[in-house]
Amino acid sequence: MKKILFFFLLVYQLSFSQNISLYNQFNGRYDFTFVGNTLNPIENSFQSFPAVLTTSDATLALNSGDVIESAYLYWAGCGTGDFNVKLNGVDITATRTFSNILDQGAPYIFNFFSAFTDVTSQVQATGNGIYTLSDLDVSPFIDHHALNSTNFAGWALIVVYKNPALPLNQLNIYDGMQVVSNLQNNLNVTLNALNVIDNVDAKIGFLAWEGDSGIPIPGSSLIESLRINGNVISNPPLNPGNNAFNGTNSETNSSQLYNMDLDIYNIQNNINVGDTQALIQLTSQQDYVMINAIVTKLNSQLPDARINFSEPILSCNVRELILNYTVTNFNSTADLPANTPIKFYADGVLIGSIFTQNIIPIDGFEIGTITVTIPSSIPLQFNLMAQVDDIGNGTGIINEISETNNSFSLPIRLLASPNFNQPEELISCNLGFTRAFFDFSSYENSIQNDISDLVTFYETETEAIAEINPIGNISNYEAITTPKTIWVRIENTAGCFSTASFLLKSRNCEPIVYNAVSPNNDGLNDFFYISGLRDIFLNYKLEVYNRWGRLIWTGDNSKPDWNGNAENAVGNDEAPGGTYYYILHLNDPDFPNPMNGYLLLKR
Repeated sequence: MKKILFFFLLVYQLSFSQNISLYNQFNGRYDFTFVGNTLNPIENSFQSFPAVLTTSDATLALNSGDVIESAYLYWAGCGTGDFNVKLNGVDITATRTFSNILDQGAPYIFNFFSAFTDVTSQVQATGNGIYTLSDLDVSPFIDHHALNSTNFAGWALIVVYKNPALPLNQLNIYDGMQVVSNLQNNLNVTLNALNVIDNVDAKIGFLAWEGDSGIPIPGSSLIESLRINGNVISNPPLNPGNNAFNGTNSETNSSQLYNMDLDIYNIQNNINVGDTQALIQLTSQQDYVMINAIVTKLNSQLPDARINFSEPILSCNVRELILNYTVTNFNSTADLPANTPIKFYADGVLIGSIFTQNIIPIDGFEIGTITVTIPSSIPLQFNLMAQVDDIGNGTGIINEISETNNSFSLPIRLLASPNFNQPEELISCNLGFTRAFFDFSSYENSIQNDISDLVTFYETETEAIAEINPIGNISNYEAITTPKTIWVRIENTAGCFSTASFLLKSRNCEPIVYNAVSPNNDGLNDFFYISGLRDIFLNYKLEVYNRWGRLIWTGDNSKPDWNGNAENAVGNDEAPGGTYYYILHLNDPDFPNPMNGYLLLKR
């Protein structure tokens, strides 16, 4: 921190920040440069009258043959933030932001911010030349931050470019907002996702804010250091080993980049072949430094196998899937060998194995097809995963740029016929020669296991399968003969269906006796009528007796109903009015006992 605040910071300091992490990676013939400038007219520690400008410019001067791949704009300053600026007059709004709070107890609470926007298209269109950042206004915060000499603002472009003359490199961009200071003396940042094949010309770049050139204080043993994997790195005289962040620009050799740093170091002697990560260690016993972005460039000649597959076409009740897959070698620096193994898994169970057929060049791809069968032990809904460079246990045989991007998965739900509740047979009264009416409207709901399933009824299985001629009146269906099979089609929202069937049966119900006869030919009660008898109880026998117990008439299914006449009568065939007795023998196993009772003959 600045000399003016050194003793305050010994008392109290809290800082809040966002960890540095990988933002983007480039693999190929890439390199990077920094372009940017401060908005501080002089180093803030020495300003008699604190001031921060609102505009400044810098020049991008790439070599012939360099082609801009990406450009990222960062800007930062004291205060809670200004997230709308202009770059060469074009309005820029932050798409990502970072913040830090230095809390030394009221009123010594200081906010800092950084903002980010991808400006690739604008920089590609502009190319080399002067870039001017304007409208960055931190004036509302200057007076407060002058209390500890932290009034600053600045901006930087990280430009990634490619050139066919460059070696094959891996370029990583990390960003966040982390702090090292006199009381937070040590900051450790682990850079992951590295793959060091050759450390020749390996380099690292830092975008940092608020560093000072006046560190260390003359005569003081307090230092500021930057280490890579335990080794102090420096770039004297621009960046001495005891003051890494001193307001300098390694690309322009400027020492007047007040309160910000754009520093690039060669680290080929500080990183080893085979390394997959690097430890950045910053130490400060006086200064307050905010690391915003780190860029690494490493020589790398490796393939990077990735795989994806299109969603398979599913058929009802079919567990055999045809998978169309694509293996790519994009964003790589070497060919992917032929015979790279590929495995397919369903919920972790190996279901298929194949190999790439050809060498896949840098930025190339190969399309293939495989048929796999999903075991019956796997549920209908599962996770389908393909993994390239996999020998069947999750490990590979190819050294790649990234070993964590070899898999691709999709959730799959197989199509299956719906489950259902088996309908029970229905029994109704025989209306004659086994004809009967039935109501199975309640079966629409009782058969369903899922309320979204559609239930329809058919007279034949063929019609149910073909979905033609559904039964319309299911609440009063007439079966001409019984037993009758009714077929059910249960169809789910996926279009899969099941069929079921149930029987319609008729039984002989007890007949109803209308025990009054008035044979006067008026059409009403002219005969002894028994409902539910004829054509049902085909072997019935009916006997009619007079009051003295004499049998006067017998009938069966072959004779008309009794009309009041007496058979074998003497003198008059008409039986006189009065009360008679009947015995009805149904001759049916369900009715072993005869029905009997009285009937009235009225003349």
